Amino acid sequence: MAAPLLLRGLPLCRIRFCKYQRLHYPSSLLVSPSRLFSTASESAQPFDEAGSDRDPTTAVLTAKDPPKYPIWPDPDYRKWKDQETQILKDIEPLIFLAKEIIHSDRYMDGERLTAEDEKIVVDKLLAYHPHSEDKIGSGLDSIMVDRHPQFKRSRCLFVVRTDGGWIDFSYQKCLRQYIRDKYPSYAEKFIKEHFKRGS
Repeated sequence: MAAPLLLRGLPLCRIRFCKYQRLHYPSSLLVSPSRLFSTASESAQPFDEAGSDRDPTTAVLTAKDPPKYPIWPDPDYRKWKDQETQILKDIEPLIFLAKEIIHSDRYMDGERLTAEDEKIVVDKLLAYHPHSEDKIGSGLDSIMVDRHPQFKRSRCLFVVRTDGGWIDFSYQKCLRQYIRDKYPSYAEKFIKEHFKRGS
């Protein structure tokens, strides 16, 4: 009864012995696990597995056991993160200003922007709108904030033309085009990750 129990533990002892041997002895002294419990006649034969003179015990890693080196970030990913940070740093003041103009009580409905705010909106936003020439039309008189004609709960920026007409424009469209012009290699990825679809 005791003999079968001992034999059951034999493979476990063999594995532990091999691990101990690898940790505490140089690779040149290692004994192949398959030869550890071989007969004397087998141990006298020279090593010739698959025509190789390299002992398999020195090659610790196999295809099933890939090397566990620390994973370094992909250089392209690092470039993307650096560029993403740069784009955010560039556009955050514009986003903050546009949201403050539209969503705070800084301006009443139908009120014209101050000269300072208007200059930033025209130079940094409206100039990059994909249809800026159509929006300006006969000429730019001023920029104002008002309720959207169709969506009364929404406020947006409007171009007031010299002929008295006025038309809304999306500051997000302006920002997207600004990013495409200034950061062409990373623009689409940035837009996809940072701008809501359809906004």
